[in-house]
Amino acid sequence: MVRKILSFIVLAAFLAACGGQSEKGAPKKVFRYNQTGGLKSLDPAFANNRATVWATTQIYNGLFEMDESLHPMPALANTWSISEDGKTYTFIIKKGVYFHDDPCFPEGKGRELKASDFVYSFKRIMSPATASTGRWVFEGKVLTNPDGTLSDSAFIALDDYTLQIRLKEPFPPFLDLLTVPYTYVVPQEAVEYYKDDFRSHPVGTGPFKFREWKEGESLVLEKNPNYWKAKELGKDIPYLDAVQVRFIEDPNQAFREFQAGNLDFITGLPENAKDILDAQGNVKPEFAAKFNVEKADYLNTEYIGFQMNPENYVEPEKHPFLKKEFRQALAYAIDRNELIYSLRNGLGKPGTAGIVPIGMPSFDSSVVKGYHYNPEKARELLKAAGYPNGEGLEKYQLKLATYSTDLNIAEFIQKQWENIGVKVEIETAQFSTHQQRVDNGKVNLFRGSWLADYPDAENYLAMFYSKYLSPAGPNKTHFINRTYDSLYVAAMYVKENAEDHFKRYSIYHQMEKLILEECPVIILYYDDVLRMSQKNVTGLRINPMNILSLEEVDFMNPN
Repeated sequence: MVRKILSFIVLAAFLAACGGQSEKGAPKKVFRYNQTGGLKSLDPAFANNRATVWATTQIYNGLFEMDESLHPMPALANTWSISEDGKTYTFIIKKGVYFHDDPCFPEGKGRELKASDFVYSFKRIMSPATASTGRWVFEGKVLTNPDGTLSDSAFIALDDYTLQIRLKEPFPPFLDLLTVPYTYVVPQEAVEYYKDDFRSHPVGTGPFKFREWKEGESLVLEKNPNYWKAKELGKDIPYLDAVQVRFIEDPNQAFREFQAGNLDFITGLPENAKDILDAQGNVKPEFAAKFNVEKADYLNTEYIGFQMNPENYVEPEKHPFLKKEFRQALAYAIDRNELIYSLRNGLGKPGTAGIVPIGMPSFDSSVVKGYHYNPEKARELLKAAGYPNGEGLEKYQLKLATYSTDLNIAEFIQKQWENIGVKVEIETAQFSTHQQRVDNGKVNLFRGSWLADYPDAENYLAMFYSKYLSPAGPNKTHFINRTYDSLYVAAMYVKENAEDHFKRYSIYHQMEKLILEECPVIILYYDDVLRMSQKNVTGLRINPMNILSLEEVDFMNPN
């Protein structure tokens, strides 16, 4: 209740400061949404979770942004060109784009964006001093010196409006990569003016500018009256006067606030999901009559991973986790349909293809065929691995590591494996602790998920490239296969154009088939996103990456 009152006070203060009315005398249009998981920073260099991604997306822009079909479209880039060898990207920056008015600038007036701002922003996330979680965006891709440090020619401002980026090797999804929030442009003046407090005093070029942040309670953003897209598109965007973000951690409480009309938008399922979805996972008509409800594919793959590094085991030649037949047996033993419908109320799709999820352009389940529930096949493979009906496994004390909020899924898998004679204990930890243990190779069987940073299958297939071992890279299983590595490199040398897309997809499919055969991970399901808004909300578009863009959101009857 205290937080609710404080949240109201913050918003009331904003409305009072603005007079509570628009220029035409209409009520201020304030869009209210809830954010779970906590917001730790408004600096795009640390946009490593949904809370920060959603907030920074309203404040900043990058060179490119995703359209609804997940294609990179120019944002602050006006035009661009790619060299014949695929290693040099040249961008012409849009003119007449200004940073938000802020005390960091002379007389508090935002200045015009220049190509040098991108050079500064990109070097900043690569700098060890920044310790950005987004360093990986350019790490290993852009030019470096012989000692591994960043080359001065990796990012160059050829003039005020021309930016050049030079890569070591071709990277076809590079434009996709330039849509991620880590690459949003920031002004050097703001970083130097606010120093460590830049995290809570953001300055960008986006549709909304920072107003106030009461950490753990409320974030308020207000309309940027000088938004560059308004002139470009001939629309008075953003249509909203303000955005208020609340931080209610309990999804059931947030759902109740939404039902009461105190929130305009929420995402995800509360415990009483049966009020929203039927047994088949379809939105109930009676709920859809009261609220806008959208359900779509979500570029998130949920899986179980095996630690493949022999050094993690006392007798690696004997341990069941390092036997392919054993891993395959566990994959066949899971009834993914039952998991989706009994535990998730039909939200999601069974993971019966590869690691690349439904919704990704290269996804093709007719070519990449994964594991279906087949307990008899599982028992055959278990016997072939040397453990008929699970005999001989007791001495290994097999354990499945998971995180606290995922315990019900872990217990479901535990029972499924027990049906074929494989007994595992469950170890739980807070999500951040679990993630750290997995990244550092401290667990040998673990729950994992991979949410796309950008919509190219490479983002998922990099999880098994031997040069990207965790904790520095995404290869958490420490899977090493020379054939796979060769295919990965070959895919990167296929040019990024419409004619060659399917050639690259064909290589991707070969890589997925190899992963399915070797089975370093067991695919559980491909996630769905569920987004709910009030009936008077318009312009809120859904997409497989669950990006929240509010620049064209409006109310039919604001009050």
